[in-house]
Amino acid sequence: MWILIIISILILVALISVLKIQPFISFIIVSLFLGVANGLSSTTLIDAIQKGIGATLGSIIVIIVLGAMIGKMIAKSDATTVIADKLVAVLGPKRLPFAFMIIGFIVGLPLFYSVAFLLLVPLVLSTAKRHQINAVYLGVPMLASLSITQGFLPPHPAPYYLASNLPGADIGIILGIGILISLPAMLIAGWLFGKSLRFLPNEPMNFTSEENQQQLPSFGLCVFVLLLPVLLIALHSFSSNKIVLFLSEPIVALLISLLAAIYLIGIRRGIAWQDIQVWLLDAVKEISPLMLTIGGAGAFKEILQAMHLGDEILILTADSTINPLIIAWLIAAALRIVTGSSTVAGITTAGLILPILASTGMNPNLLALSIGSGSLVMSHVNDTGFWLFKEYFGVSIKDSLKSWTVMETIISVVGLLGVLVIDHFI
Repeated sequence: MWILIIISILILVALISVLKIQPFISFIIVSLFLGVANGLSSTTLIDAIQKGIGATLGSIIVIIVLGAMIGKMIAKSDATTVIADKLVAVLGPKRLPFAFMIIGFIVGLPLFYSVAFLLLVPLVLSTAKRHQINAVYLGVPMLASLSITQGFLPPHPAPYYLASNLPGADIGIILGIGILISLPAMLIAGWLFGKSLRFLPNEPMNFTSEENQQQLPSFGLCVFVLLLPVLLIALHSFSSNKIVLFLSEPIVALLISLLAAIYLIGIRRGIAWQDIQVWLLDAVKEISPLMLTIGGAGAFKEILQAMHLGDEILILTADSTINPLIIAWLIAAALRIVTGSSTVAGITTAGLILPILASTGMNPNLLALSIGSGSLVMSHVNDTGFWLFKEYFGVSIKDSLKSWTVMETIISVVGLLGVLVIDHFI
């Protein structure tokens, strides 16, 4: 079994990274190969693929779509520019890296990584040029914050999937502990490590600022729209009132936040409803590849579960003295390294870790955060985030490994240490 799985993962990496085949198609090919090679009947195999795609997307597709729509509204309103200018004015040019670290965390809370990256990086690069600051030195703190929110915090796809599919997990608790763990991870991986990159060679893309013809929204309004979904979701852990619990459900919270964004930074500013509809449709088009990739990962996960891989892992670790949190981190880390996707790593590990969760009684909230930490480790050439960083910041592959890859690994290790420390005290 293990040889087949290793071969399948190598084929997956080759299909995605070498042959450049769309990840969804690659996952289906590998799922079919693994199922046939393991002797699954055609009925069992096809049912598993359909179940994996349906169950995985069924639990998070609404979250993904609503989040993308909120991101598009924020992008079109220039809310990030307003927040950036305010923080820079308050903290001053010398504290720009720290300011962008805060900006990255605020913006990254409700927005997907790719959306937040494309929103903020042009702002970072133009600011670096304007203040004559090394672009990597200024950008790494912000990128660290974006990665942390993607790996640790709901309603991002993998953390939300973990919160929804690990028995006993509570999305509000995961969000609260995740924010607590995020602080040292940001400071160490973003701010402190970022200081060592002050003189890293780079030739970033050039972005020229265009004057906005519309009146910009206020700073307070921008922050409110960005934080509203997070605040609503967090209410889940602080009240047992039925109405509050309903409003704090992620789907409801994101829908309310989207409607608020449409009105407050759209209609109220005189933007035509027809234009807003086009933006929302464009948002869905832009994240459709992500949805397909997540569906493909769900199919692969279901095949692994049909092979009872989780039980095999449980047998291997039955007599182990290794903390289950570390085991979960290692599984997610291995999947992250070979697939290049933190979302795929988190979703796949969720299915494999269930037998260990059931047998050990480990805190599911800490387990979710441990998996999230492992899913961020050692991003390299098979990760689209690696190439986005390299191309936008104009850094060589060697220096990208020295900066981006090291940053992601620091986040992963600090996240695991944070989970272990909290586990020690609760």
